[in-house]
Parts: sequence; structure tokens; C-alpha cells
Amino acid sequence: MKEKSIELLNRAIGDELTAVHQYMYFHFHCDDLGYDLLAGLFKRTAIEEMVHIEQLAERILFLKGDVEMVASDNVKKIHEVKAMLELAVEKETNSANDYNKWANECAANADSVSKKLFEALVEDEERHFDQYDVEMENMQKFGDNYLALQSIERSKNVSSGQAAE
Repeated sequence: MKEKSIELLNRAIGDELTAVHQYMYFHFHCDDLGYDLLAGLFKRTAIEEMVHIEQLAERILFLKGDVEMVASDNVKKIHEVKAMLELAVEKETNSANDYNKWANECAANADSVSKKLFEALVEDEERHFDQYDVEMENMQKFGDNYLALQSIERSKNVSSGQAAE
């Protein structure tokens, strides 16, 4: 019973670790290109995913399990912003779907606390999905001008002595 919850919680840690690594990779590249808004979004999301890892680990330890800190996938070396956002949308959609299923599995195994944790994670993943989806819509509406405006904004801030985010 608790073994199934521990297994699912560890699978979630693997997915969250992958997301942290991927989003930080995107953050570094967007920051390097002067896309401060997107760089900040990827960084904030990575930090939120780290909080998820902590919550999952605490639950595993409460259940007397061992925390497996192994990413479920390797970082994808993507440099094009549109492809970054597409992958982020895909990751967040998959996480929300998995966590919904896993909440039901935990409930079926009489583990309502893990069920609630997965349900809370679904809310966060859906919010992340929405943020990335909005950015994809902006890219579609404004094209490369959207990225150029971010880069120009950074240049204005740097030249006026304001620190970039």
C-alpha cells in the first residue's frame, strides 16, 4: 500500500528534477540572449519545481521510504525559444496528467495525504502550463518582435544603470 505511494512520489521527484534541470538550462540561454522576461519565467518555474521536490521528499520520508534523486530524462539542448516553450508546455501537460492519475492511485491505496499532495501539484503544473502557453501565444502573435522587445528592454536598463533581473 505505502510502497505504491513511495514509488509514485519518487517518479514525481524524477520528473521534477528533470524539469528543474531543463528550465535552468533554458533560463541560462534566455538570459544570455537578453530575453529577461522568459529567463525569469524559466528560473521562477525551476525554483517552484524544487519546492515540489522538497514536498515529495518529505512525504516519502514520512512513509519511511528512501528518496531517489534521479532525473527521469536528460536535458534537451534546445536554443530556439519557440521550441523551449513547446517543450515546457509538453512537460507541464504530462506532469499534470500523471499527477492526476497518481492522485487516484494513492486514493485507491488509502493514502489521502499523498493524493492531496498530487492534487496540489496538478494545480501548480496547470498554472505553469498556462504561463508557457501565454508566452507561446505571444510568440505567435508578435513573432521575433516579441523577443527583440525583451532584448531592447534589457539594453535600455543596462545603459541607464539599472540591473537586469
